[in-house]
Amino acid sequence: MLKDNFVTIRDVEAAAKHLAGIAHCTPVLTSRTVNQRTQTQAFFKCENFQRTGSFKFRGAYNALSQLSVEQKHSGVLTFSSGNHAQAIALSGQLLNIPTTIVMPDDAPAVKQTATRGYGAEVILYNKWETNREELAQNLSQQRGLTLIPPYDYPHVVAGQGTAAKELIEEVGELDLLLVCCGGGGLLSGSAISAKSLSPNCKIIGVEPERADDATRSFYSKTLQTVNNPDTIADGARTPSLGKITFPLVLEYVDDMVTVSEEAILRTMFFMWERLKIVVEPTGVLAAAALLEGVVKIKQGRVGVIISGGNVDLKQVGQLFQ
Repeated sequence: MLKDNFVTIRDVEAAAKHLAGIAHCTPVLTSRTVNQRTQTQAFFKCENFQRTGSFKFRGAYNALSQLSVEQKHSGVLTFSSGNHAQAIALSGQLLNIPTTIVMPDDAPAVKQTATRGYGAEVILYNKWETNREELAQNLSQQRGLTLIPPYDYPHVVAGQGTAAKELIEEVGELDLLLVCCGGGGLLSGSAISAKSLSPNCKIIGVEPERADDATRSFYSKTLQTVNNPDTIADGARTPSLGKITFPLVLEYVDDMVTVSEEAILRTMFFMWERLKIVVEPTGVLAAAALLEGVVKIKQGRVGVIISGGNVDLKQVGQLFQ
C-alpha cells in the first residue's frame, strides 16, 4: 500500500499487475549506428508504441482502476497538454468512467482530436490567462469529479515506473538510465524501478534548457518553477516538479541535465530517419542527451526511454525547416 505518498517498488509491482494484459509491453530497439556513435550499448524503450502513443497510459489506467465504485460512477477530471489527456480518456473508456479534460487551446490538434475520440469532454483554456491547476480544482469541486493530476499522484507515478521495470527485465541490468522529465512522474517511477532491479544503475533526468525547473530544483534542493516555457517539447512545459515527485527525484535520481531546442530537433530527425520511428519532441529528450554527448559513458549499457510519439504531422515540415 502507498504510505505517505512515498512510492516504492512494491507499488510499481502492484501497478504492473493492474496493467497486465491491458497496457502494451512496448518494444526495445537497438541501433549499431547509435552504439558506434556513442561508444555504448544503447537500448531504446519505445513508449511511442504504447496505447495512446505515450507512457502516460500506464499511470492513468493504474490510477483509474483503483478508484472506488462511487468515484468511478461520478467520473474523473484532469488537466493536460495532451498525452495524459488521451491516457485518461482511453482508460475511462475501458473502465466505463466518465472523463473531463482541461487542455490548453494551443495543444496539438492531433492530441485534442484523439482525446475527444476516446469519449472525453474537452474544456479548452488560454494558458497565458488561466492557471490550469486552479481551473481543474474548481471544476472538480463544482462537478464532484475525482481529480487525477498528470504526474503528482502516487498511483500515476507507480504506473509510469512499469516502463523501466519492463526494460530492465528484458535487457538485464544497466549502467545508466536516461529519462525525460516534465513533472517527474516518469522519471521518479523509472528511478524507483531501476534502483531496485539494477542497483548500480545511474539515473539521469533530461529537460529542455528552456524548461529547466527540475534541474534547478535538483541542484538547489528547493522546488523551482517555470512559467509557460517556450520549448517545442510541449510535454515538458510543466511549471514544476510536484509535492510527490520532487522528494522521489531527490531520493532516487543521480543527476539532471538539459538539452537545447536544436539538439531536440536533431535527435527527433535522427530517430525518424535512422530508427524509422515517429517520436515527438518531448519523446526524444533522453535520446538527445546521449546522442548529443551531453551525457557520456564509454562502453556502458544505457537504457533510454522514448516517452511518446504524438507529433502533429502537419507541423513536421515547420519543425524540420
